[in-house]
Amino acid sequence: MPISHQDKLNLLKDILNNHQMDCCGSVSECEQLKRLVKSLMVHPNLDEHAQSALEEIYKYSQHGINSVHLDNHIESHQNNLSQWVSDINQFT
Repeated sequence: MPISHQDKLNLLKDILNNHQMDCCGSVSECEQLKRLVKSLMVHPNLDEHAQSALEEIYKYSQHGINSVHLDNHIESHQNNLSQWVSDINQFT
């Protein structure tokens, strides 16, 4: 059973919040972020601000997947993580 658009946004926020609070994560979480973002970007009512935030999250997850030091990658994006969660809250 596919998950709803709102469920995808909630899952996206949960993973980003965990990365921000724990300052660590896993490659599988980055892969999940990437899949979520790809599925959310095809939503027909996506505004330009949401599109931009999702593109940034996609790049973050892609770099995280390829990062040798994932925890350092996550730590270096702490400000972005909180901003992305805030952005997602605005379009949920």
